[in-house]
Amino acid sequence: MELYNENREYHAGDIVYIFYRNPHTQDVANIQAAAVVNNPENSNELALFLYETYYPLSSEMAIYSTEEEAEQAYHYYYGNDSEGTLE
Repeated sequence: MELYNENREYHAGDIVYIFYRNPHTQDVANIQAAAVVNNPENSNELALFLYETYYPLSSEMAIYSTEEEAEQAYHYYYGNDSEGTLE
């Protein structure tokens, strides 16, 4: 199974970077590495595996191939890291 996201093809085993919101403090987001895996609930789909949880992979997710790309997008959307919270 493959998924395309902004001209990027993902395969099970890829490591990608996403923004992850702290479930206890919703105004905090971090860049987090996640693994692309086969979805255990549907073998025809891919999922992200993050913190012992599977998230169905979709084209609506902001997924970055490198940590540098994720950091650039983070700074664009959320500003400087030293601010510590989202606006």
